[in-house]
Amino acid sequence: MRKSLLISVLLAAALAACSNNAVKNKPAAPVIDSSSSSQAKPSTTAKDDGASTAVANQNGAEGNPLKDPNNILSKRSVYFDFDKDEVKAEYRPLVEAHAKYLVANPNAKVIFQGNADNRGSREYNLSLGQRRSVAVKKAANVLGAQDKQIETVSYGEEKAKDCKDETCYQQDRRVDIVYENE
Repeated sequence: MRKSLLISVLLAAALAACSNNAVKNKPAAPVIDSSSSSQAKPSTTAKDDGASTAVANQNGAEGNPLKDPNNILSKRSVYFDFDKDEVKAEYRPLVEAHAKYLVANPNAKVIFQGNADNRGSREYNLSLGQRRSVAVKKAANVLGAQDKQIETVSYGEEKAKDCKDETCYQQDRRVDIVYENE
């Protein structure tokens, strides 16, 4: 338990340190994991920052950044390794952008929906899905998103496909980001 808490705190500190440099200097380049090349990668254009677009959206200057396919905020899934609940480095910019959006839009509410592949018991997969959704929530909290804006839920293996290979299983190990009233 202590080790997990320590790792979470260190991850949060690293995210906070990276986010300050990325905002001051330039957008951070995503970390590419070659084992997950079929997954959507976050883009790094200036518009993808999320916070500036979210503020502009509050003022009515632009359309909804959550639905703009060129904006990182339109990406809604954080994928995980087998039997893991740590947010992978390649998805930190995505979590950061959604956290910035929540900070810039204090009335926005989001549900982090944890999922697991269908290997393992139903109870274990529900627990794993919950741990995954809480991991994304903690990362967003460290970046300024408020608890009152975030709900976590686990679907376990309920939304899993009937997979026969690892490529398919990878798509089931995720947290979906769903905004209220969208």
